[in-house]
Amino acid sequence: MSVPSSVEELTRLIRKSGMVDEQALTTYLHRRQSGRGLPADPREAAEAMVGDGLLTNFQSEQFLIGKWRGFTIGKYKLLERVGVGGMGQVFLCEHMFMRRRVAIKVLPPAKADQPAALGRFYREARAAGALEHPHIVRTHDIDQDGDLHFIVMEYVEGTNLLDLVNKFGPLDIRRSTSYTRQVALGLDFAFHSGLIHRDIKPGNVLIDRHGHAKLLDLGLARFFNDQTDMLTIKYDDKIVLGTADYVAPEQVANSHDVDIRADIYALGATFYFLLAGHPPFPNGTVSQKLLWHRTKDPTPIRQVRPEVPEELAAVVAKMMHKDPAQRYQTPGEIAVELERWVPAEVPLPAAEEMPQLSLAAQPEGAEVQLTAASPAAASKPMPLPVPVARQSVLRSRSLGKPSPFAPAARPVVPTPEPFAQVSTVATATLPKLPSRFGQPSPFAAPLATDTQQAPRSDDTPQPFAQPGMKAQRAVSPGGFPVIAMPPADTGPQSRKLLFYGLLGASGVLATVLLVWKLFLSASKG
Repeated sequence: MSVPSSVEELTRLIRKSGMVDEQALTTYLHRRQSGRGLPADPREAAEAMVGDGLLTNFQSEQFLIGKWRGFTIGKYKLLERVGVGGMGQVFLCEHMFMRRRVAIKVLPPAKADQPAALGRFYREARAAGALEHPHIVRTHDIDQDGDLHFIVMEYVEGTNLLDLVNKFGPLDIRRSTSYTRQVALGLDFAFHSGLIHRDIKPGNVLIDRHGHAKLLDLGLARFFNDQTDMLTIKYDDKIVLGTADYVAPEQVANSHDVDIRADIYALGATFYFLLAGHPPFPNGTVSQKLLWHRTKDPTPIRQVRPEVPEELAAVVAKMMHKDPAQRYQTPGEIAVELERWVPAEVPLPAAEEMPQLSLAAQPEGAEVQLTAASPAAASKPMPLPVPVARQSVLRSRSLGKPSPFAPAARPVVPTPEPFAQVSTVATATLPKLPSRFGQPSPFAAPLATDTQQAPRSDDTPQPFAQPGMKAQRAVSPGGFPVIAMPPADTGPQSRKLLFYGLLGASGVLATVLLVWKLFLSASKG
């Protein structure tokens, strides 16, 4: 593995990886050469490719260190790294056939050799897979690719509360209350499903662009009714599980025997963090924080933020009471208590609060058309393969303004169940599979329609054909002939037919009148 020292070597790595369609790459390079060209430095060239929507940030950084493998895992193509934690990395991925976007959490190979880490990884998948709730990140699958173990999850386009507060400071009271209540609803569902989370904290709550809060990371979860869960018995009593800033007092003493009230304490500490902008005990070592959770009360929230109503401050204090019996006993009680503090209109996250994916990782990336240039156009500079309309949409999104090119707003509808919906994909935008797969997939071939009239042995009209209409034979996706009937011709031929039709009708009418007259004459005679 050698670091590319020229643009040619960088391009060679891109071709070997198969992550960019060969025709698209060739067209892009041609357009660049016909225009202002690519920078001579490989790093600058890679940055230009990211800016033009050819590569993602993750792909670019991997190519620049000489890697051309490892861009796929299972049936998924890795687009961007969206999270890093102690139990692995999280990537935004796309299914190579279905083009469905998911988040994949990968356990580092070094962790896979540790029985406790591997066991907790699979327990996370089992726990999350048993839960289906709007405020819990859904888990679709767990799989293994070589020595890599990974979990396939719902992708939430948003940010976690820890990063949100660290970057932008304490949240609006309405937003803080709304997010806490949503997490309480998800936590109450998990509780009634027999689950205790044991690691509630701001970093484990995602907020999407619509202000929906979703709980994730069930790596420390425990089924309190499952007596066969020997993993927690074997390992949980040896260390303190949880996060020092938010762990409940009883969890410090015994991580295995805690109940849902430990999650309620951690949720209260998270609520405190959203309002104050820092944890209940912002200073001190890990050991000191663990001790203070058991022996010391945090600074009252109204002393840190006086505008918090007294009754709401009392809710925070009750959630964080040292004695579990003095707290709310279920998350559902918290949701009911906070409901009156959540207004009908809660401010949505600002555009700058949401993560900005690279252009190639945007969902609109499938719409970028990299068509081959005609010989006549090869002699003059050509624009980069990023439509102006799409640039406008992305720019307007970052500024929080509507774009003139953006589609009309559509009503929000409930998200269908994962993998249960039938996806309709425009055949013109289906990509070719990476070159390492050999021949293109039949699923990626556009459906061809033969609009020419098929040769026939006679001029017998087709069934259901009408005079003045020309039948066309087409081929359906299943290979069966289909008769396409265009609208009737409304030109001179139609007017001639109308004239003769009226003339014939007049003759018939005249004959009827003549017969009637003769009949009357015969009667009088």
